[in-house]
Order: sequence, then structure tokens, then C-alpha cells
Amino acid sequence: ETLGAVDPTGILAVDLSLVNKDEDAIYFLGDSLGLQPKTVKTYLEEELDKWAKMGAYGHDVGKRPWIIGDETILGLMTDIVGANEKEIALMNGLTVNLYLLLLSFFKPTPKRYKILLEAKAFPSDHYAIESQLQLHGLIETSMRLIKPREGEEALRLEDILEVIENEGDSIAVILFSGLHFYTGQLFNMPAITKAGQAKGCLVGFDLAHAVGNVELHLHEWGVDFACWFSYKYLNTGAGGLAGAFVHEKHAYTIKPALVGWFGHELSTRFKMDNKLQLIPGVNGFRISNPPILLDKAETKKTVVNIITPSRIEDRGCQLTLTFSIPIKYIFQELEKRGVVCDKRDPNGIRVAPVPLYNSFHDVYKFISLLISALDSAETKSSRVFHSNLSK
Repeated sequence: ETLGAVDPTGILAVDLSLVNKDEDAIYFLGDSLGLQPKTVKTYLEEELDKWAKMGAYGHDVGKRPWIIGDETILGLMTDIVGANEKEIALMNGLTVNLYLLLLSFFKPTPKRYKILLEAKAFPSDHYAIESQLQLHGLIETSMRLIKPREGEEALRLEDILEVIENEGDSIAVILFSGLHFYTGQLFNMPAITKAGQAKGCLVGFDLAHAVGNVELHLHEWGVDFACWFSYKYLNTGAGGLAGAFVHEKHAYTIKPALVGWFGHELSTRFKMDNKLQLIPGVNGFRISNPPILLDKAETKKTVVNIITPSRIEDRGCQLTLTFSIPIKYIFQELEKRGVVCDKRDPNGIRVAPVPLYNSFHDVYKFISLLISALDSAETKSSRVFHSNLSK
């Protein structure tokens, strides 16, 4: 804007944007990622400062000692999920927690060997259950899927209860979403829990879209186990710590199949005598210390080169940029952000800030949008790369 002020004609100051940059956004995507709480920066700065000044002593001192960093916020979770502190553990990611819980709760027998879930469960849940069945050498039909009636999108409670009543003797575990990720249907968790347990089934819920969104009373309902993540309605940021619940009635009967150091009682954890003193209940499922700060560390960032000569005498207004990742992803992201440019093989994007109608502010905005586009393009390129590796 300061540079634009040197234009006496005002021609360069004309805003030809199709987007009103002064308009507020309407954010309706809390079901995917919650917005950042105002205190996040303050808390991060406090912990970074403690790390810088105290190093390893940060495990034991300060408002949030790292050794019990996860435990300091358990009180906040009790009302959110309707449970006692000893029934809640904050750890890992949702699917990791689901695996840990299923390893302990799913104990198939020749007569009771099925897992019951909704037909259109979230892929992570579906894959986790498939993996559990394969681990036990069970065939695909051991996954009992309930579908909505023809022409309907939501499941009827009476249909769920009918399947439990008719097939419950062969069902080992019932695992439902608390709230369906696609339809938004809230399942009647108390009714499903009561019906399942009456038939001898263990009942668990994936609360990814329910926690922080709807009222929960896991302890009162008698739910056997549950898991959730926190980056949607709890607003902890992408990759935020997930949670797990195990009802206190299982504290001394259901034990983790995989044990780690943080499942050992804190009072004797540092004796290092390798004699396990397992914490009863869900906290015995903890494997390692909680992440206090997480930062994306990369050894390689996208490289941007301007192949156009840098001397003003050797070029016009056009600049050709090349990149170390496929330009199609970058070009797509620039288009999404309202940047009009073009791409040329093998790996160039051409931009031309024309003096007649483009302003210095346009150039400044382009740089900001390019940085944002590169971040998104890196993520997309990385996903494609890892997807190809897995094929």
C-alpha cells in the first residue's frame, strides 16, 4: 500500500478482485476442525519458555508439570464425557486407542465371535475391526453390519435392537458411533448399551463426532469402553491428543494387551526395576509420555526457483517459477485462492504483474497466497506419495 501511493494516476490502485477482502467468513466446519482458542498462544509460549529455561526440570515443575501433563486436564473431561477421572485417559490418536481397547475387550469364542457396527461406519473404525478379525483368524462375516432400511439414510433404533436381540448370543462386541460422521444421526447410546449387555455383549462407542457436541453420561449409562479425539468440538488443533474411557467396573478385570512405561504406577515408575505395577483401569493402557508440544519437523521444504533472469534489464514483467513438487497441486491451490496465472510443462508456473493495472498490493497478496498454496500443495503431494507407496 505504501508503494502504491507513489502512483499519481491511481490507475494501479484499482482493485479488480472478485472477492471482498473485508467480508467476514462464516465458519461452519467445526465438525472437521475446531477453531483456535484465544489462550492457545499464551499456553504455548509458557511451555516453550519453561523448556528453554528449565530443560528436563520441566517434567516436575510449573503449573503443568510434563510428567502429569495429561492428568492436569482430566477434570475438564469428566463433565464432557460424563465419567470419573480414573475412567479417562488422554493419549495417542483415536484409532490407536481403538486398537488398544479392542485388543483387550474383543475376546472371541467359538460361540461369541462377531463385532456389530453400522454399515457406513467411518473408515478408520471399519479398518480397525477388519484388522481385529483378521488377527484372530476370523472370516469377514464376523463383522455384522447394520444397514438402514431401503430408501432411508438413518438407522432406526428398533432395527438395531432387533439385531441385538436376535443375534446377541453370537456378538462379542458392539461398536457404534456416538454420532454418525456423515448423516449426523445421534445414536441412542443408553438403549444400545442396555440391550447389548443384556445379551452378554460388551458395548463401546467411537465418540469422535459426539464429544463436546452432545451430552454424554458414559459412567451412568454403563458403557464398557469408548474413545474419541479432540480436534473437532474440543478445539485442540489438528492431531490433538485423543481420549479413551473404560468403565470402573472393568478396572481389575480388563487389562491392556500391550503395556508401556506410562501404564506403570507413577510412584514407582522411576525405580526402573522392570517389575510392572499396572495402574488399574484405563490409565494402565497408557504406553508413553504425552506430547506437550508438537511441531511439524521436515528435513525438506518445497523449493521455489525463479528461472527468469533477475536483472531488470534482462526481463519484462513476467516471472516463471519452478517447484520441487508437481506444479499441478500448486496450480490447483492458487486457483482456489483466486490467483489467475498459467502453468507450462515441464514444471513452470508463469505470473505476470502487469504495470498498467496490477498494484504493489497485488504482488504482496500473491506472495501471501503462494505461501498458503504451497503448504496445502505439500500436504496433497505427500498424501499421494504415501498412497502410492502403500499400493
